[in-house]
Amino acid sequence: MRYFEDFEIGRVKRVGSVRVSREDIIDFARRFDPQPFHVDEEAARASVFGGLTASSCHTFALSALILHQSPDEIALVANLGAEVKFPNPLRPDDEIALTNECIAKRVSKSRPEIGIVTTKTILSNASEESVMNMTSSFMVQQRPPTSG
Repeated sequence: MRYFEDFEIGRVKRVGSVRVSREDIIDFARRFDPQPFHVDEEAARASVFGGLTASSCHTFALSALILHQSPDEIALVANLGAEVKFPNPLRPDDEIALTNECIAKRVSKSRPEIGIVTTKTILSNASEESVMNMTSSFMVQQRPPTSG
């Protein structure tokens, strides 16, 4: 378990990766974001993207999946908010890797058993192009005192 004390400002960590298929993109979009450039290859070719792209919602969900699958589970209490940008499209058969950097941390003023951590998360494709940049803050438990 990764507690507040385990976060080091400036530390960059590669968390994991996932590959997204054409079918994954279309299935997700049909259910949650049925824009033509997410579900129809011909319409996608005629769009500003020039081809099929994953929904931004799907891209964000994949970042959550990678974080959840990490063996380095965070003692998360709650998410406080995030600023998210999608500078490049996520394409079929892209393998995306997630890196995380702690950019700030402090003990909560109202709940001293909890810390507030701010991270910069980047999802990059194999060409090292960023498909999602996110700065987020969340509450993390402090390490419980050891008994004995």
